[in-house]
Amino acid sequence: MKTTKTFVFFFIIFFLGSSAYPAIKRQHYPCKNLVLYFHDVIYNGKNAANATSAIVGAPQWGNLTILADQFHFGNIAVFDDPITLDNNFHSVPVGRAQGMYIYDTKNTFTAWLGFTFVLNSAQHKGTINFIGADPIMVKSRDISVVGGTGDFFMHRGIATVMTDSYEGDVYFRLRVDIKFYECW
Repeated sequence: MKTTKTFVFFFIIFFLGSSAYPAIKRQHYPCKNLVLYFHDVIYNGKNAANATSAIVGAPQWGNLTILADQFHFGNIAVFDDPITLDNNFHSVPVGRAQGMYIYDTKNTFTAWLGFTFVLNSAQHKGTINFIGADPIMVKSRDISVVGGTGDFFMHRGIATVMTDSYEGDVYFRLRVDIKFYECW
């Protein structure tokens, strides 16, 4: 009888103290915040000296110098873009954005992004890795920060991406507001 009461007592204590019991909801605040801009100049057959990205895959009806019709569906581009602290293309770069985007929808402008910010400045040294869907027509969109190295070792969080400027199919600038929720 005493064993049964002891078991019930410890079972109730365990149940009340378990993490599955929503006693107090924690508010999460970013442990670090960073705002950067990256500038993408797509190679169009005439701008090889200034281009920072190139189409490396295209659908059968497309080509490798002009983005495909039908919302650029099927195009795959790789990039090595300068990153700046402000929205001026000619500002001193603090790093490079390196990766790729894939236009993956036939009925709207949407891309899948996978890229890394490689930072090497007096303020920050290391990498930040991003991955996620980019519904380009939405003003503000979120992608995942999945890790990093150096100053950003094992950081995770959310990057809010906004198209800051664009010039046709040749140039665009993205404002990236990074909020880290896990900092080591």
